[in-house]
Amino acid sequence: MTPAKSPEERLAELGLTVPDVVPPVAAYVPAVRSGRHVFTAGQLPMRDGALMATGKVGAEVTAEQAAGCARQCALNALAAVKAEIGDLALIKRVVKVVVFVASTPDFTGQPGVANGASELLGDVFGDAGRHARSAVGVPVLPLDAPVEVEIVVEV
Repeated sequence: MTPAKSPEERLAELGLTVPDVVPPVAAYVPAVRSGRHVFTAGQLPMRDGALMATGKVGAEVTAEQAAGCARQCALNALAAVKAEIGDLALIKRVVKVVVFVASTPDFTGQPGVANGASELLGDVFGDAGRHARSAVGVPVLPLDAPVEVEIVVEV
């Protein structure tokens, strides 16, 4: 029987790697472990030190671009978790995902945007990546980011 692939091997199959942890933009830490859970701070769609997009979903940012941003946010959240616990293979399951979408008042596609994060976590962790989730529309996010994602995992 072939051993199960590690989360990082699954990421590699998707053409992804765990990035460096995004430095906090204020007075907080990227992740905190409490008992058997790791809680991440909200992660912005930072890639190579810059936001992937800015503006509101439904105006300057399309729903498809925002879903890509949510995927990057989830990847950044995994980086924060890995920095806290050392190895993504220690994650037993993804428990909760919260996705904030800075959007125009008439945009109602927040769940579709949030799927960018949820689908990545499912691809990486399989059934253990299925999670409870909130997708919330907000008027503005830090640095004018279109999306912010936080996760809770069990280790």
